[in-house]
Amino acid sequence: MNSWSENAWQYVLDKIERTHARIGDSFPLASYGGRYDDREPHCWTNGFWPGILWTVYRDTKDKRLRKIAESCEAKMDAPLQQYVELHHDNGFMWSLSSVANDKLTGNPQSRIRGLIAASHLASRFNLKGHFIRAWLYEGSEGLAIIDCMMNLGLLYWASEQLGDPRYRHIAHAHAEMALTSFVDEDGAVRHIVRFDPETGERLEALGGQGYGPTSAWSRGAAWAIYGFANSYRYTKDERFLAAAKKTADFFLRHLPDDLVPPWDFRAPEDQIWAKDSTAAACAASGMLEIAALSGLDDGERYRSAGEAILKSLYENYTPEDPSEEALIVKGTGSFPSGYEVETPIIYGDFFFVEGIAKLRGNKEVFW
Repeated sequence: MNSWSENAWQYVLDKIERTHARIGDSFPLASYGGRYDDREPHCWTNGFWPGILWTVYRDTKDKRLRKIAESCEAKMDAPLQQYVELHHDNGFMWSLSSVANDKLTGNPQSRIRGLIAASHLASRFNLKGHFIRAWLYEGSEGLAIIDCMMNLGLLYWASEQLGDPRYRHIAHAHAEMALTSFVDEDGAVRHIVRFDPETGERLEALGGQGYGPTSAWSRGAAWAIYGFANSYRYTKDERFLAAAKKTADFFLRHLPDDLVPPWDFRAPEDQIWAKDSTAAACAASGMLEIAALSGLDDGERYRSAGEAILKSLYENYTPEDPSEEALIVKGTGSFPSGYEVETPIIYGDFFFVEGIAKLRGNKEVFW
């Protein structure tokens, strides 16, 4: 075991020891002035803080962290029951809270919450286009996004829990759609694809959080790397593992020297300066997942790549100011919208923690 990863894990433990009480059962997304904010209970990122706490709890069995994580989970009951505010990100929210709780403690209420969230997610499936609809606004009826690959694990898990293949069929169909509609021949990934919601015909790609329809949004690539690896883990469909490797190879070919990408690999020269450490952390954890699912030669290649990215994040992207609550800095939420540009973001922290935990031998994931 590498000493740097042990040092990184100790850094995580020390940081969570300092921040857990102040952040408490709030819902952090971005850190401003060294302090994480607090979002509404229906925000799509609300699973990441309890996901961090559960990942650390798995190692330390610290009951204080479990209590906070369970309180966050309970506070998300309101959007879970209201339904009307829910979107395509149920996996981000409940895989890292309720499913994590179920896997680690066997909490029966957490299992029920996870199954309800999975049912809501399955209800968004468009049969004609074989896609899970994104968002809720008028005009989004035919939209699908690459992010949703990370939500499919909730459906696969639900099928296993219930002994019912319907959820798995939906997840598999969406992943098959993403193979043909989101991934280019060179491994670049689209963010948004529009379908005709009545016929299922693919109409166009949209730039979304990337620079444009044919650019290469780096976090979209990360969602694809990890999401296809997850689909392979559940289905053993070799096409999904091949897609995970294809998108990972594109990501690795275009990385700069410090192994942390710009927000879009094809952004113009005057915009490519903005880094996205969240994309790096997610891609690295996804590559470690590919490594765990692959043969010896491929496995070592992707493990080495994922480890190198995480090491760079630890050495170059941890905050200089010790009072900063975030674990890593320079994440970018949406450059085109001006949201969280080179700002610490909670999902970057989660994937950093998850990746380091994997390097230390914790192979079970909550997705």
